[in-house]
Amino acid sequence: MEELLLGSFLSAMATGAGALPILFFKAVTHRWRDILLAFTAGIMMAAATFGLIPQALESDSFLIVCIGVVTGTLVLTVLESIVPHIDLEHTRINIAMDTQALLILSAITLHNIPEGLSVGVSYSSEQAGLGGLIAFAIGLQNAPEGFLVALFLINQRVSRLKAFFLATMTGAVEIVAAVLGYSLSGIIDGLVPYGLSFAAGAMLFIVYKELIPESHGDGHARSATFSFIVGLLVMIGLTDWLK
Repeated sequence: MEELLLGSFLSAMATGAGALPILFFKAVTHRWRDILLAFTAGIMMAAATFGLIPQALESDSFLIVCIGVVTGTLVLTVLESIVPHIDLEHTRINIAMDTQALLILSAITLHNIPEGLSVGVSYSSEQAGLGGLIAFAIGLQNAPEGFLVALFLINQRVSRLKAFFLATMTGAVEIVAAVLGYSLSGIIDGLVPYGLSFAAGAMLFIVYKELIPESHGDGHARSATFSFIVGLLVMIGLTDWLK
């Protein structure tokens, strides 16, 4: 449990770490943002396909893995359809810090819940080091998200300190979700392979629906592609090293 709490805390607080630069400057070049997003996509792709799915297959059947992956994908699809989703980097609409902006923050927080569940279920797995790997992958994804959320809030005339705090809090929900996922895995027999597969489906959805398109939207597709491959290889190397 101590490892879970530490891993989920560091993963969640990566959102705040990503938002920290907003206290000192207001922008980052599109090129470096795209490179970071693509690197994160590679990390998460490898975590799902070389960490979560193989472990789920070892624990149960291919059918269970298919059910879990499809369920994770569908849950993220439903979340995206029922809560507002705004490209925080490209939106040019000045939304006041009122109900609409709070709704956007709530939507981002909701999207973080499956990520926290992924961390919790991974720590309940029998594979040594899997929880830390998934927490690392999710944390990398949280960092640029935290920066963009804080930047969005500053553009809505929210103070820098308050923007940093609110961005950090959107990631804090992952700690609660991680504990919940870990606890449920210990209570319900046979939940771990479902949970691992669910986490893989959720991560693959984020990679293909969010990270890859965003990293290719500003004319830096080639740099982003190489960054994706490097991220993929880094995570494969970490997975092999921790076996």
